Amino acid sequence: MGRAVAVIGTGQTRHGRRDDVSYPDLIKEAVKAAFEDAGITSQDIDAVVYGSMPSMMEGVAYNHFYFADALRVVGKPLLRTETCGSTGQSIAHTGIYWIASGMADIILVVGSEKQHEGDAQATMTTIPEAFMHADFVGGAPVAFSMQSREWMGHFNIDEDKAREAAAIISVDCHDGGLKNPYAHIRVNITKEDAMKARIITYPVRLLDVCPSSDGACAVIFASEDKAKKICKKPAWVKGTGFRGEEYFSGDSSKAVWQSAIEASKEAYKQAGITDPLKELDVAEVYNPFTYQQLMFLECLGFCPPGESPDYVVKGVFSPGGKLFCNPSGGVLCTNPIGAAGLIRLAEAAMQVTGKAGAIQVEGAKLALSHAMGGALQFNGITILGSEL
Repeated sequence: MGRAVAVIGTGQTRHGRRDDVSYPDLIKEAVKAAFEDAGITSQDIDAVVYGSMPSMMEGVAYNHFYFADALRVVGKPLLRTETCGSTGQSIAHTGIYWIASGMADIILVVGSEKQHEGDAQATMTTIPEAFMHADFVGGAPVAFSMQSREWMGHFNIDEDKAREAAAIISVDCHDGGLKNPYAHIRVNITKEDAMKARIITYPVRLLDVCPSSDGACAVIFASEDKAKKICKKPAWVKGTGFRGEEYFSGDSSKAVWQSAIEASKEAYKQAGITDPLKELDVAEVYNPFTYQQLMFLECLGFCPPGESPDYVVKGVFSPGGKLFCNPSGGVLCTNPIGAAGLIRLAEAAMQVTGKAGAIQVEGAKLALSHAMGGALQFNGITILGSEL
């Protein structure tokens, strides 16, 4: 993979409806926190990578220019990368490759979204091709509900068992959100609350659905030499994987999500992982809907295809289980789309460096972060470790 790369600093905003700050000030909040965490200044970085959903989401064209001052990018190279929901992993990989190639030593990576200043739902209903993707007119809930039904039908999964597993995931994530000072949704719910919440688009219920969030996340990556000089305890990039598949959803199976499977295989190969359930200590899995987390548990190799509901019901992925997934509350509790995938990476970095506070998984040394995007066709993985 070229030169070794490490995370030396992370920063997040308080997520939610942030009418208290302008969009540039929201980004500045995350960037400032990342520099303070790393103990460096903007003069130390070589370049910036920025990403969000397509800028029409916020109603500002080329919004990276709008944020130039907040990004500390004036006079330095700037790359923009966007792949919709997987943007956070895409921009991280852009920064990682820049350093691994030897073209830079320290890179600032920033993802953001201010959904309450734009119309995210309108954007999502106009991006898809009108004929083949007509069902996307209902937006993300409809698309993911269709996928959930496809998955259950493909593997002949009992719908009641899947419903129970989805409710358990909802409770675990909302418990994590309560403990996470950055989280948008911070409510105490029971399994019964999740089971009986009103239906949004069958089988998805209200407590299975992520919010629309304003927020930003910044991560500073460095080469091995710089990381060892600057940071006492870096989070080392052990492996990355990114895959795409057909644009039209009907052209590939979304029950067996091949891009997620292949992206994770590539990341595991680089990291030397052969048994992810056994070897990983924590996972931050992209979960805008609980049913998608059930699917990803299988695609990422944590359990056999079609068996994730059984594993979830047994507590394998809950606190105290073999592999705690989404101690931060995940996307289910915080969803600034352009930043969501990078938040997963930042949370993984905090876990392996012991900085996760109230949501720290004791002894975590190897963590997986993940994001999904595009029109259901992109998946990106970054694995971080406490040791080089």
